[in-house]
Amino acid sequence: MIEIKKVSLSETFSVYFDKRMLRILLLGAISGFPWVLIGSSLSLWLKEDGLSRSTIGWAGLIFGVYAFNYLWAPLIDRLQIPFLTKKIGHRRGWIVLMQIIILLSLVLWSVINPTENLAFVITIGLIIAIASATQDITVDALRIEQIGEDEGKSMAAGAAMAVVGWWTGYKLGGVLSLFSAEFLENAGFENYWQLTFLILGILVILMNIGLMFVNETDSFNRQIQQIENDKLISNQFTNENMLTKFFTWIAGTISGPIISFFKKNGFTIALGILGFVFLFKVGEAFLGRMSIIFYKEIGFSKSEIAIYSKTLGWITTVIFTLLGGLFVIRSGVLKAMFLAGIVMASTNFLFSILAWSDRSELLFAIAVIFDDIAAAFATVAFVAFISLLVDRTYTATQYALLASIGTAGRTTLASSSGALVDWLNGDWGVFFILTALMVIPSLIILWIMRNKLQLSEK
Repeated sequence: MIEIKKVSLSETFSVYFDKRMLRILLLGAISGFPWVLIGSSLSLWLKEDGLSRSTIGWAGLIFGVYAFNYLWAPLIDRLQIPFLTKKIGHRRGWIVLMQIIILLSLVLWSVINPTENLAFVITIGLIIAIASATQDITVDALRIEQIGEDEGKSMAAGAAMAVVGWWTGYKLGGVLSLFSAEFLENAGFENYWQLTFLILGILVILMNIGLMFVNETDSFNRQIQQIENDKLISNQFTNENMLTKFFTWIAGTISGPIISFFKKNGFTIALGILGFVFLFKVGEAFLGRMSIIFYKEIGFSKSEIAIYSKTLGWITTVIFTLLGGLFVIRSGVLKAMFLAGIVMASTNFLFSILAWSDRSELLFAIAVIFDDIAAAFATVAFVAFISLLVDRTYTATQYALLASIGTAGRTTLASSSGALVDWLNGDWGVFFILTALMVIPSLIILWIMRNKLQLSEK
């Protein structure tokens, strides 16, 4: 049973001053930054090189790897990186390795022309996505392990700080990306995006330096519990030899976390959770995938997009993510999810109004603010929910499984967003109405299973 106990407002807010929250903030930034590279930066790079909306939308299929990172998450929980694991720890070793891959990929992007080497550009984007999805497995595990299993209030606050960190990495990284690209373009550099990627590589290096200040808990107890679970499996074999040991390790690594999840939550509740997280943010993903293309087409410059969508959006997200964390702590994740779903659907209609109106910076600002408010509430509730559900024996695997299923709905379905706009003959207003309606199925599922979820909201 998940318990989120109500406390006074001052006590609730004080949890954010825990020094562990600063570490979680950095981990969130590390996780969010790669989305700048393969999301808005790659999309606008391809757009300004003359590629179509459909091509840009289908290029977004590289995000699909986030939906399947749970497949290799069991290996992340158990395999150690030579040299790095002994020097800086199991979790941090995996993160640093993935960051090195991302940095090298940026260097490759800096010497490529996308119109001449589109397949190579997308391949490198896929490598960044795989590295990012892999590091997310470890980042989420390291974040959860910063908080004790019985610290429900701190876990909800940590979820809020993780979201703030993610949006900080994504929004501020986007600001740097857009301003750098526009500055270099105005300075006369034809390869302004390629140079921008080198500048973004500096951020990768700085974040790795900061990572060294994040403490990693001793993994000894986790390894002991994994060994005990392996013994339960090995006892099913009559004889013990190299072959049975291999099958035991494979079974313990792959099936152990899944069996543990269903056993801990119950089969019916587990299925309900999986269905809900798959559909919850589909509409938001459709909007997000095409938003920067929409802003560009209705006449906003890169610097204006940076100011309103990135800078203003980041400030709004930080404020309302923290407030969302307080709401989750005081009211519970179930109420927060219902509220977030309704607000997400409502705010998408603002983009329809923006699409059908004359170019208006005020409407643009209003739409961005309310969209970020909705995203903040939704993400805090979602992250807190699944963080409290995982078994610490398989932290990385179970969180990755739940997060990946949620990402599957957002990435695989939203890859057709550009084609949908083209099918609507560029009618952005109708497109955003459809994205608003996409949240309804998930809310229906949540309503049906609300009494089956054993949430104690005291």
